[in-house]
Amino acid sequence: MAERRVRVRFAPSPTGPLHIGGVRTALYNYLFARQHGGDLIFRIEDTDSNRFVPGAEEYILESFKWLGIQFDEGVSFGGEHGPYRQSERRDIYKKYVKILLDAGKAYIAFDTPEELDAKRAEIANFQYDASTRGMMRNSLTLSKEEVENLIASGHQYVVRFKIEPGRDVHVDDLIRGDVSINSSILDDKVLYKSADELPTYHLANIVDDHLMEVSHVIRGEEWLPSAPLHVLLYEAFGWADTMPRFAHLPLLLKPVGNGKLSKRDGDKLGFPVFPLEWHDPKSGEVSSGYREKGYLPQAVVNFLALLGWNPGTDQELLSMDDLIRLFDLGKCSKAGAKFDYVKGIWFNHQYLLQQNAIDWTPEFDKILKANGIESTPEKEAAVVDMMKLKVVEYVDTQSQQTKKRNISFVSDLWPLTKFFFVAPETYDREDKFVRKNWKEGAATEMKELAEVLQGLDDFSVETQKQAVDTWAEANGKKPWNPWRVCLVGTGQGPDMYELSAFLGKEETLSRIQKAIEVLG
Repeated sequence: MAERRVRVRFAPSPTGPLHIGGVRTALYNYLFARQHGGDLIFRIEDTDSNRFVPGAEEYILESFKWLGIQFDEGVSFGGEHGPYRQSERRDIYKKYVKILLDAGKAYIAFDTPEELDAKRAEIANFQYDASTRGMMRNSLTLSKEEVENLIASGHQYVVRFKIEPGRDVHVDDLIRGDVSINSSILDDKVLYKSADELPTYHLANIVDDHLMEVSHVIRGEEWLPSAPLHVLLYEAFGWADTMPRFAHLPLLLKPVGNGKLSKRDGDKLGFPVFPLEWHDPKSGEVSSGYREKGYLPQAVVNFLALLGWNPGTDQELLSMDDLIRLFDLGKCSKAGAKFDYVKGIWFNHQYLLQQNAIDWTPEFDKILKANGIESTPEKEAAVVDMMKLKVVEYVDTQSQQTKKRNISFVSDLWPLTKFFFVAPETYDREDKFVRKNWKEGAATEMKELAEVLQGLDDFSVETQKQAVDTWAEANGKKPWNPWRVCLVGTGQGPDMYELSAFLGKEETLSRIQKAIEVLG
């Protein structure tokens, strides 16, 4: 028998923004498909029409485009197994509902919500199953004529899967091994609703996976309880031989405390849980996104890939090609993975440093323009080269303490580089650096330094260094810190000769003169 072609799918619901946990699921499917030369399908599960959110589908597609996760077929990509949007497959699902009903594997139930609530109040821990279906209004307790009359008169109904109790159902999971659940604890799940003529997730999922020849279902751990039902559905349709292999991924957990990662955690600790910024069309609420926060897509991919999986080595920086080559579902953790957002910032720092300075400038230029500054990519790249290894202060949202970290986002540059483009307006005499380095005699020393610089025709780093160092050594001077006060206004900045050469002779002398006038 020929080996089956690897075909996997990612099937989100258009009910809002794409959670970062869903991004990781899609990424693992992508890596698995590419490693095996297979196909990745993009399907939209929109059978719950009440929860549909305009713009969500477009948002999801834009997210994957930004991240570099490419699909081979599906909604907006085409393919031979369409349509790929579940709401467009109604007639297909009806056909398979009829197959189950005709085979006695499913039945029609007419119980109203009020009747179900009454039964829940009557029976503790009630569930619709082999022990209770006989006391309910369904095609197993009503005559054929009664069923036909109810349907003809417009009564709404659902179709439930008929689960036989007392059987151990085995799920062969690529991450968790053999998972066994006794069918007696499973309820007769609703597979189809006449109200909107649409199937539920359970039926649509199975039918679509079968017809689209999906070979592996890689999804979140939260779907593991559904796996035995899906095994029974495959068997009920006679598709056991083409059942896909299952792999249930570990949950992404809160950075602090217990439980599953939520948007509330991101809001509280100041990190995004969505790939792109999301504008809720109903509430108007804006939620932050990794792209708008300044993360590089390759950093996000690398960070997410290592949450719940590792290559078995100490290597952390992995390109998409590396991840495709090394990915192994067998090395996924069974336990949930703490969402270490601080590590995500570290990854972004590493990937920023891998870029050429000129690659920082499109984003840096936007920041400068927002602050009323016009510059050139060449000048901006020069600033990046001088400052990218500096550290920035930030307020830790959890402890509310001021801490320091490496520059990890292009936006970190502005508070550290403003003086390159804007001369100091005032000089804070309470600033520790200014107070320590502008003492009696500093103004005279800066006048002498200005005279040395004024005499230079070549204002390059090398020429300045030779002239100033010679003058300083001959006269016992140490002008560099007062000079920094003049040009920067505080203790920030790169090597003084690099800064002065960047500013140019005229601007450097102007700043020295102004500091002398203001500070005295």
